[in-house]
Amino acid sequence: MKFSTSLVVVAAVAVSSTASAHTIFLSLNGGAVGDGVRVPSYDGPIQEVTSNDIVCNGGPNPTTATSKVVTVAAGSKATLTWRHTLTSGSNDVIDPSHKGPVMAYLKKVSNAATDSGVGAGWFKIAEDGFDGTKWGVDRLIAAGGVQSITIPQCIAPGQYLLRGELIALHGASSAKGAQFYMECAQINITGGSASKTPASVSLPGAYSANDPGILFNLYSGAKTYTAPGPAVFKC
Repeated sequence: MKFSTSLVVVAAVAVSSTASAHTIFLSLNGGAVGDGVRVPSYDGPIQEVTSNDIVCNGGPNPTTATSKVVTVAAGSKATLTWRHTLTSGSNDVIDPSHKGPVMAYLKKVSNAATDSGVGAGWFKIAEDGFDGTKWGVDRLIAAGGVQSITIPQCIAPGQYLLRGELIALHGASSAKGAQFYMECAQINITGGSASKTPASVSLPGAYSANDPGILFNLYSGAKTYTAPGPAVFKC
């Protein structure tokens, strides 16, 4: 009986930790929360990679529309701020047990304020995975929740959706156990040379539940990791 009670306590602690460990990409380039970023009402994950919710969130986490489109220069650094909740500080980004990669995608659109993002046109511009010791999430926490990326200089100017994504792998050893956190920012890229057209993928579609970067045992002692999705586009 004592052994069973101990298991119940451990399970309760694990559930409590998981419930308190969510995260949101809530602001771009130091702007106000939701200023050009479609923030959700709840900080929970998406776990079905074939759902349209894998694109810009939604479903169980309804997002708030914003009419603002943030201007960003091609070739410049952009900062995506992540927090546990919409009101958390820089010391509360995500539980450190939720290790995994931190990535960013772009999609060129006609109207960033209204486009759902669903479908073709996405290309990856940043990926911070695993170096054999630390994960992208570890480095994000150390940076106070600030993800720094470079907007490619060689792409066409115009309006885009910028999709920040974090994948937590603590439960990913079982099917649909990986937790996906993502939001979309609405941006207008200026000064791009349009000298290259990136190869693109569809969302949903780019991820499979059985991808090695999605169905993954975080506790196996593996020293390598392959993030899901396409290779990072480079000018």
